[in-house]
Amino acid sequence: MTFDFTGKRAIVCGGSRGIGRSIAHGLAAAGAAVSICARTQASLDATAAELAAHGNKVHAAPCDLADGAQINAYIAAAAAALGGIDILINNASGFGMADDVAGWTAGFNVDMMAIVHATHAAQPFLEASGNAAVVSVSSISAYRASTRSAPYAAIKAAVCSYTASQAAMLAAKGIRVNAVAPGSIEFPGGSWESRKNEGSPVYAKVKSQIPFDRLGTPEEVADVVLFLASPAARWVHGQTIVVDGGQLLFS
Repeated sequence: MTFDFTGKRAIVCGGSRGIGRSIAHGLAAAGAAVSICARTQASLDATAAELAAHGNKVHAAPCDLADGAQINAYIAAAAAALGGIDILINNASGFGMADDVAGWTAGFNVDMMAIVHATHAAQPFLEASGNAAVVSVSSISAYRASTRSAPYAAIKAAVCSYTASQAAMLAAKGIRVNAVAPGSIEFPGGSWESRKNEGSPVYAKVKSQIPFDRLGTPEEVADVVLFLASPAARWVHGQTIVVDGGQLLFS
C-alpha cells in the first residue's frame, strides 16, 4: 500500500531515531510537511537533513518531552512553521524500567503525560484541520505482566486506555485517535542492537519467541502508523493495533 499525504502537516514527537525517525521519513516521502522534536540536537539535526531530501517542508526543534511547558512551546512553533497540524504522532518514551520512583517518574512524565500535553496543545489545530489523526505508540508490554519493566508495562497499558478515551472525547471534533503496540524492534543504536552485540541471553530468548525468527524493524511499525494516519483508516477509531510479528503469541 502506498500513501499520499500531500498537503498534510504532521508532527512526530520523538522523531529523531528509531520508530519515530521511520515514521517521519514515511510521512515526508508521502508528501507531508513534517516537524520533529527530540532532546538530542545531533540526532535531531541529522534526521532533519535526511527528511529535507524528500523535498517537503521540514521543521525540527529540541524539546524535553518530560516538560509540559516545552511541549506547549514546541507544538505552537511547529504549527506556525507548518501552517497548521493535521497529524500528531506521539512516539517518545522515557523507558522507565526499574520499579522505583525514578522508573515510574520517567514513564509517567514522558510515555503518558507527553501524550496529554501534546494532544491538548495540538487540539485547536487538529480541530481546524477538519480531517485530523492522532496516533500514539504503546507496546505489547501493555498486555502482560512484567518483572523486568513493571513501570514501562503499566504506563503503556495506560496509553492504550487513554487512546480509547481520547477517541471517545475527540470524535465529535473530527479527530481520529488510534495507537500501535510494537513488539521488540531492532535498529542501529537501539537497546536491542546493544543486547545482540553483547551476546545477551535476553536477546536470544526474545528472538526465539518470534515465529519469524527475527526482531521487527522500525519501518514495519511506521507502515502501520501511516495507515492509521491515512484516509485508508478513516473508519478505524479508538484502536490499538499490535505490530509484533506474532511475538505475543509465544511469549
